[in-house]
Amino acid sequence: MKQQIRILIADDHAIVRTGLSFLLGTKKDFIVVGEASDGEEAVAKAIELKPDVIVMDLMMPVMDGATATSRIHNLLPESKVLILTSFGMANDLAKALANGAAGALLKNSANGELVEAIHAVMDGKRAVSPDIELILGSEPPIPDLSSRQVQILDSIARGLSNEQIATQYDLSLSSVKTHIEKLLAKIGAANRAEAASLALRRHLLKTQ
Repeated sequence: MKQQIRILIADDHAIVRTGLSFLLGTKKDFIVVGEASDGEEAVAKAIELKPDVIVMDLMMPVMDGATATSRIHNLLPESKVLILTSFGMANDLAKALANGAAGALLKNSANGELVEAIHAVMDGKRAVSPDIELILGSEPPIPDLSSRQVQILDSIARGLSNEQIATQYDLSLSSVKTHIEKLLAKIGAANRAEAASLALRRHLLKTQ
């Protein structure tokens, strides 16, 4: 008999974990070996259980799915992470894939798509659904911002002037201008107003 594919489910909603466990448990070649309710628990369970595939939600408490994916990919490179999310944020999806996820699809995908994606990543293939590809192509991913850049962006979003930002962070005006120029170039914004709008739309601020 062919060896079953061992699966770990990581999602912060119990009803989703239950539904996925039931669905995947009906497949003779799958066995659900564990569940996790947040990213940190997903990493711990992955280390303990060494599953073949981790079906990973993106938006979870304690540790998000993209960060958990990175930890698992580094610690257990043989385990395949498959992102399953209801949120289509291009930056989060791109980050998870860059961190080692073998595939990604939305939670409104058909049951058969999830089953096919699990088999695909087990075969060493990249399993990214057309919907995810469309999201990734709609807006370019934004590189990670430094803590200073997040502070500057937060100040811009709150409508602070260069002088106020300089006072708040004990910087010279020329330093503030340089920080803003580099920040705008990094996130692809033409001006302060566009930067503030983009920050709110794409959840770039730590306080959101």
